[in-house]
Amino acid sequence: MNAFYESLMQRLGAIKLIANFTDREMEALLNFKRISKVELDIDGQKYQAWRVLHNEALGPGKGGIRFHPDVVEDEVKSLALVMSLKNSLAGLPYGGGKGGVAIDIKGMDLKLVEKVSRAYAAAFSDVIGQDKDIPAPDLYTNPQIMGWMLDEFEKKVGHHEPGVITGKPLALGGIAQRTDATAKGGFFMIQSLMQQLELRTSGLKIAVQGFGNAGSFIAKMLYEAGHKVVAVTDSKGGIYDENGLDIPALIAKKAGGQTLSQVGVGQIIDNQAILKMEVDILLLAALENQITAKNVSEVKAKAIVELANGPISADADKALFEKGVLVVPDVAANAGGVTVSYFEWSQNRTGNILDPEYLEKKLKDMMQSTWQRMYGVYEEHGKKVDLRTCAYLLAMRRILEAEKARGNI
Repeated sequence: MNAFYESLMQRLGAIKLIANFTDREMEALLNFKRISKVELDIDGQKYQAWRVLHNEALGPGKGGIRFHPDVVEDEVKSLALVMSLKNSLAGLPYGGGKGGVAIDIKGMDLKLVEKVSRAYAAAFSDVIGQDKDIPAPDLYTNPQIMGWMLDEFEKKVGHHEPGVITGKPLALGGIAQRTDATAKGGFFMIQSLMQQLELRTSGLKIAVQGFGNAGSFIAKMLYEAGHKVVAVTDSKGGIYDENGLDIPALIAKKAGGQTLSQVGVGQIIDNQAILKMEVDILLLAALENQITAKNVSEVKAKAIVELANGPISADADKALFEKGVLVVPDVAANAGGVTVSYFEWSQNRTGNILDPEYLEKKLKDMMQSTWQRMYGVYEEHGKKVDLRTCAYLLAMRRILEAEKARGNI
């Protein structure tokens, strides 16, 4: 069983006991509406591909497509279920979906990547749609890949339907705010955390594991807000400087082709070292299961914010809570991306182009509302359960309310 899937099932099992959910309610929450699997044949090479719809009680499925050699069905199922929880928690009119192709596209010819993208859209054209299940970019996919998929889907169905996919190029109905939406949503969540815990609004020591799109954007936002980003890492390693790093300069050097370890500043570190640093906030923006039972005892951060999906295992979650480390869970912290995708989908559906300042304020309001509701449940339980449990409770209850309103329970 996939480790992420196993952790998720552990967490949901524990919440069943806390919330006194019935077996029928848990069955409604754990059953998958549709699991679609195909084998893509691209120039004689075969690649396994999936599109999973977990739940649609609140609306059509919504969730990204990842291209990664380690993609397996349990992982896609887990991520689809998490998307149901994330969309429900954020108050969006969506269920949860997810897609993936078991493929390594690093260094792959762009023409071949286009073939894979088009083949995926064609293979799943009967199960995706603006009112069925709406994909978006995820790990190693991007706006251009979404553009190819949109084009292939529209050729297949014979009509324009820009709302079928979000995270598209601007020329195809995409939205400018999508580029840094996950980071900006996470930044607004951190602002709420600081205010709630009465932390100082500048000068906090912060470490960022994962210096890709979301990680580099949020590091820059924190740097510009006057915080001291002392360490950053990516898949090839990273750097540490107790006096703080010049984040815009690092982003520029990385864009110029240098790795973090080549920029000539600070002390070179790896992805494990950054997890052990004594910082105010540790931002996890890399991959799943970075903090587990094996290394949780070495974590010294006062608070952790999950910008990646599932970076902390279930057993590590428990240990961190017992140590008094506040963890802002992924379903809340990284919901900025899907929230802005909702703005894009809404514009595609209505043709009404909304003002960027309005959208930024709307994103901030929605992220802060999520924090307040989640922290409110935390206080209701006497702070005896972690924030993830509180987030899951809110999300699961909203899904169950919809199922009951439909007469399915």
